[in-house]
Formats: sequence, structure tokens, C-alpha cells
Amino acid sequence: INSLFSQDYKGQKLAEQIFQGIILVSAVIGFIYGYITEQFGWTVYIVMAGFALSCLLTLPPWPMYRRNPLKWLPVQESGTEEKKPADRKLKRHPKS
Repeated sequence: INSLFSQDYKGQKLAEQIFQGIILVSAVIGFIYGYITEQFGWTVYIVMAGFALSCLLTLPPWPMYRRNPLKWLPVQESGTEEKKPADRKLKRHPKS
């Protein structure tokens, strides 16, 4: 069930690329439109709309971000007991 609510590493990379691309495109469009209309407010509105769109597309764990799940190692039942301090051998380094 954990994989339903998380992104894998490749999905995180894709989400980051989409986020940066939308922000960059909206900033360029906003700057050009704001320059043409001589209204800085339009630049801000367009960049904010791009930010909202990128958040909508990248923050939820959409299925396109979960295509490469991690392969976990199986649980080992035995052999994981801790050794007693007396059972451990101390490593000594030769003096030089």
C-alpha cells in the first residue's frame, strides 16, 4: 500500500523536470506578455498560474511517477541476532 502514495526515483526526476519546465515557460510567457501590455501584474499572474499548474501535475503521486518501483530484499528471519561483546574479536593495528 505504501507504493500507492509515493513516487519512485525516476518518477521524482520526471516530476522535477516537468515542474521546472512549466515554471520556465510560464515565466517567459509572463515576461513577454507583461512587457507587451506594460503591466507587471500580468507577469505575476501568469507565473502564479504556471506554479499552480505545475503543483497540480507534480505533487500528487500520479501513476506516471510510480512506474519503476524499488526491488526490496526479502526479510531474513534467522542469523540477525546480535553477538555478545565477548564473542567479538578486537582488531589490532600493527604499530609502525
